[in-house]
Amino acid sequence: MGSIEGILTGFQVAFSLEGILFVMIGVFVGTFIGMLPGLGPISAIAVMIPITFGMDPTPALVMMAGVYYGAIFGGSTSSILLNAPGVSGAVATAFDGYPMAQQGKAGKALAIAAICSFIGGTVSVVLLMLLAPLLSSVAISFGPPAYFALMLMGLTAISSLSEGSTIKALISAVAGFIIVTIGIDAQTGTQRFTFGNVNLLEGLDFLVIALGLFALAEVCTLIIKRKDLSQDTHKLGSMRLSKKDFNEMKGPVTRQSFLGFILGVLPGAGATIASFIAYITEKKISKNPEEFGKGSVKGLAAPETANNAATSGAFVPLLSLGIPGSGTTAVMLGAFLVLGVQPGPLLMTDRPEIFWGIIASMYIGNVFLLVLNLPLIPYFAKILKIPRPLLISLVIMFSIIGVYAISFNTFDLYMLLLFGVVGFLMRIFSFPAPPFILAFILGGMMEQAFRQSLTISNGNLMVFVNDPIAISLLIVALLSFIFPLIRVLRKRKG
Repeated sequence: MGSIEGILTGFQVAFSLEGILFVMIGVFVGTFIGMLPGLGPISAIAVMIPITFGMDPTPALVMMAGVYYGAIFGGSTSSILLNAPGVSGAVATAFDGYPMAQQGKAGKALAIAAICSFIGGTVSVVLLMLLAPLLSSVAISFGPPAYFALMLMGLTAISSLSEGSTIKALISAVAGFIIVTIGIDAQTGTQRFTFGNVNLLEGLDFLVIALGLFALAEVCTLIIKRKDLSQDTHKLGSMRLSKKDFNEMKGPVTRQSFLGFILGVLPGAGATIASFIAYITEKKISKNPEEFGKGSVKGLAAPETANNAATSGAFVPLLSLGIPGSGTTAVMLGAFLVLGVQPGPLLMTDRPEIFWGIIASMYIGNVFLLVLNLPLIPYFAKILKIPRPLLISLVIMFSIIGVYAISFNTFDLYMLLLFGVVGFLMRIFSFPAPPFILAFILGGMMEQAFRQSLTISNGNLMVFVNDPIAISLLIVALLSFIFPLIRVLRKRKG
């Protein structure tokens, strides 16, 4: 079956009454789950597996795909309104979304997030439909040296995430590196920094740290400082976007739709890394980088576009190669196998209704998400009118439920409290949290890729030079590191 015939088959599946119904259920459940801090699509899809057991695989998988990208779409709501990321891919959304809400522009922030998510998701679905077979071979060509270079390139941007002092940003990043090494070494099986505690053998979950550093740290700030909230912070504000807003969104949305999709295609990258790299990229190329972190439209548009684009991109290695690119797609792979479907190179020819049906359903899903979210913005924003003591209690409750739902381990709740205190102390002493989070995300994958590369080459560092993709990315990383220094020197001379 050719690509055109396959696409038509996919639209037949997606536009059937059953297809539309299951897409609606999937995106509604996903959006709701995404809004709750800590739960995320992994929990939702894991719950769906036993529910869909015995169903026809096509509508069941279409619904689970809807849950996945619906959760990423909805994750921005709690990030913007509460500074409590609903999913890990929405952490970067809080950097500028929450300051906008504090300025009485919650409606505008939620509208920007919804529109950018829709555009990023739709563009990436078009790219997925056109390039899925081709990009599967590109994903395979990324070996450990190329992954190490990609992660290193991401880390060169730590200075861009600093809020004043670069030294403090680097110290924060080093702390992130230290925390990510906790647990059992994947290659040697050696325990590292566990101090004999069995609860630390698997390391610390990303959402435990993210909710601690952002949500609980914000709660601590509200409780201890007891700052008077101006009346504006309770207001929804206008949802209408001006011509200036659209002009500011245009560049980031165009660039990050493509960049997010490409990063999503790479196994192991996913929506979280895509959103951070998108944010960093836009800040680096911006003429006014000082506006980022203070309610910048570009700072909100970039990660929201990229994380939704990456979600669609993550289906390329899953459907074409049977390789999960993230934790969520790993659970999706399990769902495929439970339903008797083997994703991989033969899926396109053997089960075209599933391969193309999932892709085509994303068109409808993104439209449903936009139609669902935009009218509900005034109701979402009512969260801001909740009295502060009750709001603080709700944030704490949702954070605890989200963390406990990940592992059902009370030890994680102690870690949540610990990182909440750490996050609050970091705010007091002006240590930025984003470099800590970025180092934690990239550090583990970077270490693994580096050690795998040396294992392959018997300890020869030339493996990074001989790999054309790796050397290209290393050059970009070097330029990314040098360019800000040159710019600082020019300013001093001027």
